[in-house]
Amino acid sequence: METIGFLGAGTVGTALAVSLRRVGYPVVAVASRSFSSAQRLAAQVEGCRPYQSFQEVADAVQLVFVTTPDDAIAQVVAALCPSISTWCPHQMVVHCSGSLSTDVLAPARQAGAAVGSFHPLQTFASTAQAIENLPGSTFGLEAEEGPLLEVLKGMVQALGGQSVHLRGQDKALYHAAAVLACNYFVTLVKLAADLWQAFGVPTCQSTRAMLPLLRGTLNNLERVGVPGCLTGPIARGDVGTVGKHLAALEAVAPDILPTYRELGRQTIPVALAKGTLDQARAEELHRLLSEE
Repeated sequence: METIGFLGAGTVGTALAVSLRRVGYPVVAVASRSFSSAQRLAAQVEGCRPYQSFQEVADAVQLVFVTTPDDAIAQVVAALCPSISTWCPHQMVVHCSGSLSTDVLAPARQAGAAVGSFHPLQTFASTAQAIENLPGSTFGLEAEEGPLLEVLKGMVQALGGQSVHLRGQDKALYHAAAVLACNYFVTLVKLAADLWQAFGVPTCQSTRAMLPLLRGTLNNLERVGVPGCLTGPIARGDVGTVGKHLAALEAVAPDILPTYRELGRQTIPVALAKGTLDQARAEELHRLLSEE
């Protein structure tokens, strides 16, 4: 089994290092922009040594995970490559960006290393939460067919997850989908919670109040899937209720109206696919949601 080192000791690097060590992978080296960060990661991973420089980690291991911020990946890899001894043909260099392709690792590839990307499709709000959430996640993998891809697939399997094999040109769209599902989900909950302030309920309380609804929606997504899990006025073809929503938003929160209208229009095809909305009501809803 390849020895593993991490360049970068932030939330993603720490979560991956801890999780891989728990399932038996030899994570033996780490370096970060600050030595104290490397020390913190190493303290959580048995057998892991903190190093002062990225170069020392690259020289010490067979598989290097580059877990710096995205904008620093190319610079870090390029800085190591002038050393002829840095990358050997048996070495592997992997970044964890969801949006960048392996092109950013070109200097390592040109120097003889196998390169790839290993992106956990998961939210990393804090290190502790990330470690808890990581097992069972989906991982976006980019690598040529060969030993490195098999190593990465083995890691996914060991973590109890599933993988999707991506091409470089797929990465931006793949990451945009993740942002829609995760980051903008948070934004939608924030917008919904803010509306409760109009009838005197503070945002922290309204968020807690909606959590059972959100959990129920996620349960339905998992058990029933799309489009069957869709509920609500558009799924029912309830034109009158949608009209009331539009009037209330116009009076209290006009800034949210364009978002509500667009989401409503995008929901109509889902309701049609579910079979609970007929074409006539769909056209009526579309007209109503398109009025400005």
